[in-house]
Amino acid sequence: MPTKGIIFDCDGTLLDTMDMWHEIEAELARRSGVEPSEELAAELAPLTLPEVAAYFHERHGLGSSNDEVLDMLTQDAIEGYGTIATARPGALEVVQALAEAGVRMSVASSSSQAMLQAGLAHAGFLPYMDAVFSVDDVGESKRSPKVYHAARDAMGTSTAETWGVEDAIYAVRTLNAAGYRTLGIYDTDPSATWEQLQAEANVAIRTWEGFDISLFD
Repeated sequence: MPTKGIIFDCDGTLLDTMDMWHEIEAELARRSGVEPSEELAAELAPLTLPEVAAYFHERHGLGSSNDEVLDMLTQDAIEGYGTIATARPGALEVVQALAEAGVRMSVASSSSQAMLQAGLAHAGFLPYMDAVFSVDDVGESKRSPKVYHAARDAMGTSTAETWGVEDAIYAVRTLNAAGYRTLGIYDTDPSATWEQLQAEANVAIRTWEGFDISLFD
């Protein structure tokens, strides 16, 4: 069936936010009197934002509460998305080519709406999207297909006509189980190994550079 809609993840898929997050976490460390290091970055990598906030408050005494540090972290992230986050090489060109081909597009992400709006606007993606959904909008993580269904409904496409694009293997599995075709783009091993994406996504790629949009057919 011809492809009419594509749902993109944001971080690690459309946007390269790794350097941004490392800088935000390094700045929190400096505010806490801790020297930024590769070891610290590795320790923080699997944590959620509330867990990162708790780490700096409870271990290093930053702020008066976990919530205060979380607010600090969230504001730093929104600013970072709007000024530091960049498009993955080739991603904007792919989105522009899909738009010219008449394909509807949307975003489904685990990041907050404020972060998504700032980052997608800064990198130039926002004008091409029919809708942008955060898991916060639907009240369920990407282990449920609810956020993908919301994004698809906004495009007005059927599941059979729609692809999901992700860098995280658990999200690829959610999309597969819900009946979407999937493209896995490699970002980092903690998200998904290259071998996992090759085995479980319909299409697996390492980069958007030189990507042929006919692979979505």
